[in-house]
Amino acid sequence: MSLNIELETKHDVLCIRLSGELDHHTADELRDQVSAVIEKNKIRHIVLNLEQLTFMDSSGLGVILGRYKQIKQVHGEMVVCAISPSIQRLFDMSGLFKIVKMEPTEEFALQRLGVA
Repeated sequence: MSLNIELETKHDVLCIRLSGELDHHTADELRDQVSAVIEKNKIRHIVLNLEQLTFMDSSGLGVILGRYKQIKQVHGEMVVCAISPSIQRLFDMSGLFKIVKMEPTEEFALQRLGVA
């Protein structure tokens, strides 16, 4: 299965909706697309909606961590939402939740960032 990437900009927030599998086959495409949008649109925050993501490996974590660092350089914030139990376990084990906030829905994530 492949990865489907949907990107939507709301003010200075980039909403990233992923469905399918984020692994070493698809990580580069996600990295390239997101980095280009962040630079082009002066993005300050990221909402990462993982509701339809069925699988993620360490290369997926690497891409997410890299975009987090990119956003931190402009004093922004990354919020993950609608995460499945298996992907949440991966985030827990990697320690990503120490730096990335989690919300139950995209609406709550946007409210947290003051964009709702």
